[in-house]
Amino acid sequence: MKTTKDQINAVVWKACDSFRGSMDSSKYKDYILSLLFVKYLSDSHKETLQKLKKEYKDNPEMLQRRLSREKFKLDEKSTFDYLYANKEKENIGEIINAVLEKIEEDNQEKLEGIFRNIDFNDKNLLGNNKERHKILKNLLENFSNNKLDLSPSKLEDQDVMGDAYEYLISEFAGDAGKKGGEFFTPSGVSTLLAKLLQAQESNTIYDPTCGSGSLLIKASKEVGNTNFAIYGQEKNSQTHSLCRMNMFLHGIDDADIKWGDTIINPQHLDNDHIKTFDIVVANPPFSLKEWGEEHAKDDEYKRFSSYPMPPKTKGDYAFVIHMISSLAPHGKMGIILPHGVLFRAASEEAIRKKIIEENLLDAVIGLPENLFYGTSIPACILIFKKDRENKDILFIDASKEFQKGKRQNTLTQENIQKILTTYHNRQEIEKYSHIATIQEIKENEYNLNIPRYVDTFQKEEEVDIPSTLEKIAHLDKEIAKTQEKMDNYLKELGLQ
Repeated sequence: MKTTKDQINAVVWKACDSFRGSMDSSKYKDYILSLLFVKYLSDSHKETLQKLKKEYKDNPEMLQRRLSREKFKLDEKSTFDYLYANKEKENIGEIINAVLEKIEEDNQEKLEGIFRNIDFNDKNLLGNNKERHKILKNLLENFSNNKLDLSPSKLEDQDVMGDAYEYLISEFAGDAGKKGGEFFTPSGVSTLLAKLLQAQESNTIYDPTCGSGSLLIKASKEVGNTNFAIYGQEKNSQTHSLCRMNMFLHGIDDADIKWGDTIINPQHLDNDHIKTFDIVVANPPFSLKEWGEEHAKDDEYKRFSSYPMPPKTKGDYAFVIHMISSLAPHGKMGIILPHGVLFRAASEEAIRKKIIEENLLDAVIGLPENLFYGTSIPACILIFKKDRENKDILFIDASKEFQKGKRQNTLTQENIQKILTTYHNRQEIEKYSHIATIQEIKENEYNLNIPRYVDTFQKEEEVDIPSTLEKIAHLDKEIAKTQEKMDNYLKELGLQ
């Protein structure tokens, strides 16, 4: 019996019961997903070890040599089985921490610091000794479920682990409310953005605010093979670790994911200059109030010297400017932003003007409301290209194209395909899309608000007044007849 994505999701989601009611899912997700990663490493190692023991049963030296060349190295005291064997011990939290530290130590090149933000012995989050022991024991017992065999040969296909991990992250994001938007971009939106940019073979792909890595992973899948290079940076240290685990579980072992604030301290450099990439994607925090304006004024990488300074209390264009600086000569970039960036005045208007005059902006795509975790406001996607041949901008109003959900709306495959077809074919569709000339945009004073370019007004049907009056007269007669019948019934009953 092969392990399926649904089986993994069911077992792991049940394991969350150990935490529900005692802490927010935005916190316990780190315990769940870290332990799932350890279980995956352990099951993979155990299968490899059993296979090599059979092959080199008479040659322990060769066995150790082969094990040392494996992608991840674990010894018998840094496996899930070792943790499960110690589940009855009162200090199991300390034991788990020690195992995580050992895994990092033995795999420094790949896993250094990946568990730095998780403490399985945290009394503030997990309670006193007895409460903590109960939670962790239950957690280990849930993960020992025989339906959670994560050995490579037992998985239904090579994408199972990555797909399951992505699903679980999305479920945690849904539970976490506003905090969920900090680490996950909804699948439909990330798929749309990836297909709009169409990464090609040998492309470098970069996300300066990468969260859990969903945009990077979706963009890389467009290549169709493994000939690509992924780069990302994430400010939140817990989310940074989550992204790194997500990459490994999707089979991307060489992703260069940095930790730090991209605006204040960009980590991807090339000879003291901002490194450039073929594909740049991002879903940065909307209208960040304290984005680092004071640092940008003295930016040693000169990112902000060519543009007016973004407003101190709204960081949207700070990320746009950084991404333009990170774009290779023939590169493409896509960024998800609130609609305010399209029409706000002052320095943002001046930035828009400069970007349009440089012929960088290729398309503006309006998305439906309530797509994102933690906010119901509608957003838009801006597509930029270096060395653009077109001298116009495509506007798409897809705000009415969605599937309504209980918690949030979603983009269907049909919704996504309509946007993609319109964009790639550069089509004009009545009440949906319009190709605006630069002159037209100048006449609108560089205001990019979509309704200025795509008229979605639906004219109401004219009311046929004579026919309506005739219907009202007929209804009045029917009401009078019914009232007369009611009066007769009441008289017969002696009630009138």
